[in-house]
Amino acid sequence: MDQPIIIVGGGICGLTLALSLHEQGVFCIVYEGAPAFQRLGVGINLLPHAMRELTQLGLLPALSACAVETREMSFYTRHGQHIFTEPRGRFAGYEWPQLSIHRGDLHRVLCDAVVDRLGPDALVMDHRCVSVEQDEGGATAHIVDAAGQARASVRGAALIACDGIHSIVRRQLFLNEGPPAYQGINMWRGVSRWKPFLSGTSMVQAGWLDVGKMVIYPISPAPDADGLQVINWVAEIQSPRNVQQDWNLAGSIDDIFPTYAGWRFPWLDVAAMIRAHDLVLEYPMVDRDPLPFWSAGRVTLAGDAAHPMYPRGGNGAGQGILDVRALARQLRALPDAAAALKAYEAERLPAANRVVLTNRTAPPDAILKVVHERSGDRPFERLEDLVSQEELAAITDGYKRVAGFDKASLAAKV
Repeated sequence: MDQPIIIVGGGICGLTLALSLHEQGVFCIVYEGAPAFQRLGVGINLLPHAMRELTQLGLLPALSACAVETREMSFYTRHGQHIFTEPRGRFAGYEWPQLSIHRGDLHRVLCDAVVDRLGPDALVMDHRCVSVEQDEGGATAHIVDAAGQARASVRGAALIACDGIHSIVRRQLFLNEGPPAYQGINMWRGVSRWKPFLSGTSMVQAGWLDVGKMVIYPISPAPDADGLQVINWVAEIQSPRNVQQDWNLAGSIDDIFPTYAGWRFPWLDVAAMIRAHDLVLEYPMVDRDPLPFWSAGRVTLAGDAAHPMYPRGGNGAGQGILDVRALARQLRALPDAAAALKAYEAERLPAANRVVLTNRTAPPDAILKVVHERSGDRPFERLEDLVSQEELAAITDGYKRVAGFDKASLAAKV
């Protein structure tokens, strides 16, 4: 292709696409609306299917240096009773690890790699796409700066929208689509410096949405001089608070602390950990209904622009990474950009849409729902009177197959 591929959005998805296109020998430029990158957000999980792709890009050493290699996932009731534990990543026999990492560290590793491999001109800041046009010869993005002043439009062989759940490009393709769907669950996402718990590399899910659910895992690879790790936690509660959909909206622990004030387990004082927070963000649990198509001529969607999903199963970023890796391969294999985008859509749209729907109805944290409902939210004497370990394992194994990170699916990939 004589013209570059235009990537709209310099987040995780857009930067991974740039690295993947560079790997395939395809010229690209990333246009990011922010004037400068900041260290934003909290923790994120990279499951083996995503780590397989990032490892192929040569990023495993840099990511491992600032991440926790997750050893196991454990489920508990809100009373602190153990339900189920399974090993994760290489501890479960995968070739690739599961990493827990601060989103800012992941983004930094990707950004550094793009600048190092593609050169500083491949990442253009303060260029926000506000509309797209296309013809038989290419696609054009119309650009403004942070102040809303028009910049010169940019043109390429194709345009890939990696601009997130509020995608301008998606809005242009689907003019009548409503806002993201809110299902009555809010998330408060925080980080605290706290003593290591369980193995020090454990990920825990506890409680249930009716009475308060928590996801807790460390995101700093080793304790600091005070013996503390950076612990990421997510409080999920059924709530009518459909707040602004801004990943960086400040939250207040006063809204959640009464729910978790009594959560003190032998291995972790959850209430005290929440009180020790360094940062709290609030976000509604939202997604969008699956789309019938992503690609229109020389324009397509990827990641959250294509399939925003409930953050259950730790799989949102992973699906975006799978998108852009498939897209890069198709753009290398097919000389016609429009044909490549349609081939990418055919490969990824059905799989990603299945994950969106599964995250609504049968995510792996349904383990907690099963025990919550069968126990009547009361402490149990014998878990096996409520549910077998085989039934619990079937829930997590089924989700892995849908999401594409079961061992058989990964072994079958080229």
